[in-house]
Formats: sequence, structure tokens, C-alpha cells
Amino acid sequence: MSDTIERIKCLIIGSGPAGYTAAIYAARADLKPIMYTGMEPGGQLTTTTEVDNFPGYPEGIDGPTMMVQLQQQAERFGTEVRIGMVTAVDFNTTEGGIHKVTVDNTTQIEAETVIISTGATAKYLGLPSEQKLRGGGVSACAVCDGFFYKGQDVAIVGAGDTAAEEATYLANICNNVTMLVRKDHMRASKAMQHRVNNTPNIKVMYNTEVDEVLGDQVVDGLRMVNNQTGDKEDIEITGLFIAIGHKPNTDIFKGQLDMDDTGYLITEGKSTKTNIPGVFASGDVQDKEYRQAVTAAGTGCMAALDAERYLATVETSNEVSA
Repeated sequence: MSDTIERIKCLIIGSGPAGYTAAIYAARADLKPIMYTGMEPGGQLTTTTEVDNFPGYPEGIDGPTMMVQLQQQAERFGTEVRIGMVTAVDFNTTEGGIHKVTVDNTTQIEAETVIISTGATAKYLGLPSEQKLRGGGVSACAVCDGFFYKGQDVAIVGAGDTAAEEATYLANICNNVTMLVRKDHMRASKAMQHRVNNTPNIKVMYNTEVDEVLGDQVVDGLRMVNNQTGDKEDIEITGLFIAIGHKPNTDIFKGQLDMDDTGYLITEGKSTKTNIPGVFASGDVQDKEYRQAVTAAGTGCMAALDAERYLATVETSNEVSA
């Protein structure tokens, strides 16, 4: 462990759209933010090819380029971006207290405010063929990428409300949607099941799993297997959407920050405030409903504003006490 402890005003953990937007606003407010990127600099967008639904890019932009530009904008205003992984936190429960953070198990940081933007990780099936074609037709976000498959045949894996909602979304723009459900029933609410069953171009395959995603550079088919009979069937598709859930990256905050039963951070009302004074959460780490780059960026802005106001309140309180 390093003997040198650095004291800063604003620490940002995570480097997706939420983290970089928070950094832009915090830097412009003269909070001199320091960001640690985490294991995946740029977040989930670095695994996305084309981003067509973020305002301000009329011709679209690829995800990695967009994240580089966000970093450049944050650095332009004075954000210091560091490669590193926060491995432990010790949050102070007192208003105005100093939060202690350990980076890469060695470096210690003391921060007056902390903005958490660690995001969530989409769950995948784990098949080699699936991993090979991620970004080449395999996606974990139908709302993000469905447009690219307009008028084409696609498949979706999942049985919950999210899978049902994304299947009906895809059915509006795609030719045919094959929905693979691992069990003999769906977990989705009855209302969502009715919506799926009443959509003529959605075909639900029960007791069915992905055996292999077919294609060399891009998806051109899917081999399905019936987990009761072992029978296999190939279908031609150009896109495969995985909708089996996300895991918020919140393990290191367990026991200190309030979370829901799936691990998403709970924030106060319409703010980004957590249950710890001076600690704020933005992006997918606290949003399991929308999970879009633009909504993440919006909450990053909110977190920086909340942090700025918090510091002003603490400073005023200290002046009154003095």
C-alpha cells in the first residue's frame, strides 16, 4: 500500500457516457475531477459499432470514436483521466466527511465527493460463436441496434419482460422475430405474454436454446436445439439479440450503499444522491429501466450538479460553524 494519500474534491469512478458527462460538468464547475476508467475504458459503447440514436450525430458514429471524443472533451476542461480500477471504498457517513478509496489495491485517494458511474454488464450466453460475433450481429440491446435490421429476420433469447418488450419492439421494424425460451413457459408478465402472442410476426420457440451462432464475420444464421429432445434446427437470421439480463457493477459498494435486490444502486427521488452524503450514482449502475447512452449522460450531468451543490452546502455550513 502506498504511503502517499492524495486528497481531491471530486472522484469519478467509471468512464462511460455517464462518467465523462459528469467529468465535463464537474471540470467546468472547477471541481478538478479525477476519473478512474475501470477495466473497460469507455464502457459498453466501446463494444458497439454504430451509434445512431445519440443526439448531435446526424450521420451516426461508432461507439469507440464517440467515447474518445467524450474523453477529449472532458480533458479539455481539466479532467484528469487515469487508467485504474477502484478495488475498495470506505465511505464516510457524516455530511462533509472524507471518503477513502483504494485504486488497484495500492493507491489511496481521499475525496470530498464521489460520482459512481461503473455501469452494468450485459449477460451473454457464453458461447464461443456468440462472443466471436458480438458487434457483428450479436447484440444485447434491441433498442440500440434493432434499426440496423429493419426488414430482416432476427432472433431474440430471453423469457422475461425485457425480452418480451424487445421482441415486440423488433417486430415493428423487422420481418420476422424468432423468440427462444429455455423453459416451457415465459417469465414475463401476463400482459407482456399476451402482447407477444398477439404479434403475428413473432414465433416463440419453447424449450429451445442457442446451440451455435452461424456466420464468419457477421451473423447469417442460428442453430437452435430443443433441450427436451435434442433435435437441432437451423434458421437464417442476420441479428441475434440477447435479453437475459444485466448485472450492475456494484460489488465493491455492497454493505455501504443502498441497493435493490438485483444490485442496482438506489438514488433519492429524482436526484443522483445515494444514502451516503457526498456519494452520487449515475448511468446504468442506477438505471435498470432505460439503459441508453443519452439517459446515462443525462444522469452524469445531474450527478456533477448534485456534487457541486453538495460541496457548496458543506462549505457554507463550515463557514457558519467557524
